[in-house]
Amino acid sequence: MNRFATPADLTITPRDRRFGRGLAANRWWVANDPVATAFYNALSATFPKGEAFFVESVRAFRDGAPDKLAQEIRAFTTQEVMHSREHVAFNKKAVDAGYDLTRLEQRVIWRLDIVKSKHPIVSLAATMCLEHFTAILAHELLRDPRHLKDADPEAAALWRWHAIEEIEHKGVAYDTWRHATKDWPRFKRWKVKAKVMLLVTRNFLVDRSMGVRELLRQDGITGFQAWRRMLWFAFVRPGMMRKILGAWAGFFRPGFHPWNHDDRTLIARAEQQLSAQPALA
Repeated sequence: MNRFATPADLTITPRDRRFGRGLAANRWWVANDPVATAFYNALSATFPKGEAFFVESVRAFRDGAPDKLAQEIRAFTTQEVMHSREHVAFNKKAVDAGYDLTRLEQRVIWRLDIVKSKHPIVSLAATMCLEHFTAILAHELLRDPRHLKDADPEAAALWRWHAIEEIEHKGVAYDTWRHATKDWPRFKRWKVKAKVMLLVTRNFLVDRSMGVRELLRQDGITGFQAWRRMLWFAFVRPGMMRKILGAWAGFFRPGFHPWNHDDRTLIARAEQQLSAQPALA
């Protein structure tokens, strides 16, 4: 396999599943832990608007794309639309459990409006960087079952399903970026993507931290206690943000491609586990 390109035999397969419809909302659905719950809920609050933005950004540059990439963009679009649908339902459960996501959702809209006010290539570059973030978070989520240990089974299944598809389509935005910038000098391409990744990383950390702290505030956890527990969860135990640092840094390496690491074995294992769990209407 060419480690510097999406595998030629990769098939992006939309898996149309629905999770937890009709089940009662559980406020602290991850191991009865408000911090873990806030981490995932804050991420989920970004997905309906964020994934619609990803689709728009990629589709804006589909003209003239090679046939395989064009097919992958279509499959990517279908997957992202279903992810948005399921996270709308998931977010409604968070609201039913007593959380107010308004400030988190408004922050996403504000941030995306800034990006969309610029040239469409900026939106594509931001999408490429955020898709790398979601793919490496998804890889870590599936790699270590401790992240969702003792979580609500249907909610955990949703996150694993989402993670499978994020890994599967992790090369689409990157390949679309390469198609859109094929006439750029190599150094310019690298410089722009590096600058955008640094900005996206800063915004991601700031905005998700604000989101987590807002949800913790609604649980009565504020100030130093909120910061301490949030940072411990993110960087120490289970330490998801610490564990993705190497994969994040790999983005800046010359010759980087999301499929430098072929993790389809991880997808297959997770898919087998997911298929063993009955789908609920």
